[in-house]
Amino acid sequence: MKTRYPLINLQCDSHMHTRYCHHAVGTMEEYVLCAIDKGLEEIVFLEHMEASGVNYFDTTWLTEDDFDLYFAEGQKLQEHYGDQLTIGLGVEVGYSVTQQQELLDRLSKRSWAQVGVSYHFMPVDSQPFDLNLVSSQQRNIQAISETGNAGVLENYFKALIEAVAVLPGTKVCHLDAALRFQPDLQLTAGHWQQIEELLDVMKTRKMGLEINTSGIPIRGNPFPAPAIIQMAINREIPLFAGSDAHRPQDVGRHFQQLPEIFNAITK
Repeated sequence: MKTRYPLINLQCDSHMHTRYCHHAVGTMEEYVLCAIDKGLEEIVFLEHMEASGVNYFDTTWLTEDDFDLYFAEGQKLQEHYGDQLTIGLGVEVGYSVTQQQELLDRLSKRSWAQVGVSYHFMPVDSQPFDLNLVSSQQRNIQAISETGNAGVLENYFKALIEAVAVLPGTKVCHLDAALRFQPDLQLTAGHWQQIEELLDVMKTRKMGLEINTSGIPIRGNPFPAPAIIQMAINREIPLFAGSDAHRPQDVGRHFQQLPEIFNAITK
């Protein structure tokens, strides 16, 4: 794990979750110890924030009380392990088309190492719950299919473009991971135009792109796909490696495969 790739820092895992988000396992300290054991120099916890009013059957994000505990525990770990590892306390904020000000107010109350921008929950009038765009649960897959993949993706990219323009983000998380468990998913020419626009707004806002290695075991490539990474490189958008670990042992997963992927992109 000592190799540095010139386009991206492989010594930093900039996207990790813990049991505070209610759908990951492990204490913050367990993630820290795994990162040290794997020879990383820096990690950034990126816990979930969602706006109020999300209509969903599971809670997969932190309350403000949870964030208080998260910061208190994280600061203790920074003091204890700071000579071995740089530990950042960040947030993955899920955009809400109707609750922008709430998110801006909540983000402004804390000092974040990174602010990852994503869009997880899409309200749809025809469904009894908000669509979780990155879920593998069958009820989400079925609801998205009933709503229509192409239209859901169009709305996803539209919301993400708006999110990047509105939120004070450091990077966009897993840009093309939405609907990742839908069978035979295809991006249309219109979707690619939206991705071009999104990257242009990211460039203007000086926002980075996360290379999320959780995609490698799912589809053989990270999120986003190599074609999108190339588009970001062409725009000189900063790149961040992130495992999206939901278990301590997943810290830094598949980072060793990124140099080969980047070599194929840039050759």
